Amino acid sequence: MTILAACILTFSAGAQTMYDALTYSENTYYGTARSVAMGNAFTALGGDIGSLTLNPAGSAVAGYSQVALTPALNLSVSSAQGMNFNGEPNGFERRLKNSSTRFTLPNIGITVNYDTHRTSGLTGISIGFVVNATGYYNDNLLAKGSNANTSFMGALAYNTSGWNIGELTMNDAYNSSNAPWASIAGWEAGLISLYGPESNVDQYIGTSEYYTDDGAGNYSVQQAGPLDQNYGRTQSGSKYDYLINLGLNFSDRFYFGVNLGITSLTYAYRDWITEVAQDPGDFELQFQNPDGGPDDITYFSDMNFSYRYNASGVGVYGKFGFIARPFAGLRIGGAIQTPTSTVIKEFWSYSAASYYTDSQYNASSESPEGQYRYRLVSPFRFNVGLAYTFGDFGLLSADYEMCDYSGMRFRETETNDNSYYDDGVNTDIMEFMGVSHMLRAGLEIKPVPVLAVRAGYTLTTSPERYYENNIKKAVKADRQSFSVGLGFSSNGSFFADLAFRATKYAKEYVMPYSDYIFGTDEYGNDTYFPSPQILNKKWMHDIMLTIGFRF
Repeated sequence: MTILAACILTFSAGAQTMYDALTYSENTYYGTARSVAMGNAFTALGGDIGSLTLNPAGSAVAGYSQVALTPALNLSVSSAQGMNFNGEPNGFERRLKNSSTRFTLPNIGITVNYDTHRTSGLTGISIGFVVNATGYYNDNLLAKGSNANTSFMGALAYNTSGWNIGELTMNDAYNSSNAPWASIAGWEAGLISLYGPESNVDQYIGTSEYYTDDGAGNYSVQQAGPLDQNYGRTQSGSKYDYLINLGLNFSDRFYFGVNLGITSLTYAYRDWITEVAQDPGDFELQFQNPDGGPDDITYFSDMNFSYRYNASGVGVYGKFGFIARPFAGLRIGGAIQTPTSTVIKEFWSYSAASYYTDSQYNASSESPEGQYRYRLVSPFRFNVGLAYTFGDFGLLSADYEMCDYSGMRFRETETNDNSYYDDGVNTDIMEFMGVSHMLRAGLEIKPVPVLAVRAGYTLTTSPERYYENNIKKAVKADRQSFSVGLGFSSNGSFFADLAFRATKYAKEYVMPYSDYIFGTDEYGNDTYFPSPQILNKKWMHDIMLTIGFRF
C-alpha cells in the first residue's frame, strides 16, 4: 500500500484537511550529529543536547555544562513517473529525477550544570536552552509527458459545472462569490467556458475540449487533440522546538527533567501545471465578434495554472521525562509530551493564463491573497527506551515512541463555535487516522578513547487508515532512516561529530488533477477513464557536523 497525495485541483482554498494536520503534527527528529547518527535512540541515554527533545531528563545525566552548534545540508531527491492504465501510458510517462538542497541549522543550544556538592539526594541541577529541528519540508517534484485523453482544463470544467456563471463573473468574485477560487481563475483566464444552448448557465467545457450535439439536446464532450503536459511541485519550510529545560540528578541513579516547548513552523507549497497543444490546429475555437460580424477563429496554443500556499505557526507544549540506572550499565528512560496547541496563519493564491495563435485573445487571472487563522491541537505522545553501556568501549540503545493521530483537532480562533470543523475534517481525522509507531535503535563503539563510530536506524509507521469490507486497516506506508557517524573528543573540552542520514519515504501517488470522465456507453458499460497518477519515490539525505565545548 502507498499514500495518495492531494491533487493540484484545490477547490476549497484555505480549507484545512487531515493531511494538513498530519504535516504539522508529525516529527522527524533531528538534533546533534551524534544523536542523529545513533537513530535518535536517546530516551534512556541522555547526556547529549540533541536528546532533550526526546527526554528532558537527558540534561541531568551529563556531569558537565556544554554548548553545541550543528550546521547541516538537507538534500531531497524525487523520482517521478506517470502510471499506466490498462497497460498503456496514461500521461506524464517520462521518468524524471529532481533534487533540492538546503543549508540548515538543526541544533543549537547550551546547558549549564550545577553541582550541589551533596553525596546523596539532589546532587545536580541543570538548566538549558536548546533549539532542535523536528522536521524539514523539502521537495522538488517534476513530471512531463503527453496526453490525448484528459486535461487539467477538462477536469476544471467538470468540477466547476453546477456553479452559476453569475458566481464566476460578479464584481470582486474572489471575495463576494461562493464559487471556488480555482474556477474563478480558470474562467477569467479562458481555461473554461459555457457550451451548448444559450439557456445553459452552469455547465462548462475546457478549452482543450469540443462537444457534439445529437440533435436531441444530448451533448458529448471530448478532448480535441494531444497535449504536452508538465507538472511541478515544490515544498519548503521547517519545524523547530525551542526548549527551556530543567533537569534534576538524584544520587546519579535517577534523573528527572521537564521542558517548556515552543514550536515554530513555516511551510511553503507551490504546484503548477502547463498544457501545450502539440498541434494548435486540433484546437479550433470560435470567439463571438462584438460588432456582430462573423465569429473570429483562432487556435489554442498553451496554458498554465498555479497554486501557492504559505503557512506559519507557533505552538506550546510541556514534556516530562525520567532516566533510571538500576545497576551499572543499564539505563531505563521514558517521557510523555502534552498535546501541542499551535495557532497557524495561512495564505493562498491562484494564477492562470491561456494563449492562442491570435494573441488578442490571450487571457490571464491573478487572484488576491486569501488568508485564514485557526488552531491545531496535536495529540500527546510518549516514548520509552532501554540502553546498555559496555564501560568506556561502547553502548547499545533502543526506543519506542507512540502517537495517536486520530486525536488531532482543528479549532476556531475567532469564535467558540467549532461545528464547521467537528462536522467535517475532525470527523475525517477520527475515521482515517490512527496510531503511528516509531522504533529507533543506535550503536556507538569507541575503538580508542578519542574516537567514536556510530550507526542508527529509525522506522516510522503511517497513521493513515482505510476501510476494506467495513474493516479499518492501516496503510502500509512506512518511513525508514539509516544513519552513520563519527565522533571526536579531545583531551580538553572540544568535541566534534559528523553524521550522515538517508531517509526513504513511502511511495506516493500524486494526482495533478482529479478524475472527471465518467458515464456509460450505449451498451451500459462504464466509460470511466482515469486522470493521470504520478508515482513519486523520494529520499531525504542529511549531512551534519556538530562542534561543541564541555566546561
